[in-house]
Amino acid sequence: MQLHELRSAPGAKRSRKRIGQGIGSGLGKTAGKGHKGQKARKSGGVRPGFEGGQMPLTRRIPKRGFNNARFAKQYQIVNLQFIEDRFETGAVIDAVALQGAGLIRKCDEPVKILGKGDLTKAFTIHAQAFSAQAVKQLEAAGGKAEVI
Repeated sequence: MQLHELRSAPGAKRSRKRIGQGIGSGLGKTAGKGHKGQKARKSGGVRPGFEGGQMPLTRRIPKRGFNNARFAKQYQIVNLQFIEDRFETGAVIDAVALQGAGLIRKCDEPVKILGKGDLTKAFTIHAQAFSAQAVKQLEAAGGKAEVI
């Protein structure tokens, strides 16, 4: 098979539905919307979850228990393998340096260093949190993990 012989699978490419193109098209006059009613109007329809005025399911079901989602701290995660690729031995690494290297998006949000990958260079890293594996690897390589 050559590049010029490639074709889509049969039935994969369908022409779009051209509504309102006359009575012979099968979708003329009311354009497949039927006669009158809410869903026949220009901006007709209801929002997702609307049940015609009946109390929606999401409001009928009781809410119980505690959910930590509102209070959980969201960390920007960086693995040691990426730090090793982008920094020289003996570098002092903080959020600004990580942002400059393209490893995190915002330097004002908390950073957590994880221990994925093998570390051979010694670094001093300043971050809000470290995994136990990351601290172990940093110290084994002769570096330091400093919690801000």
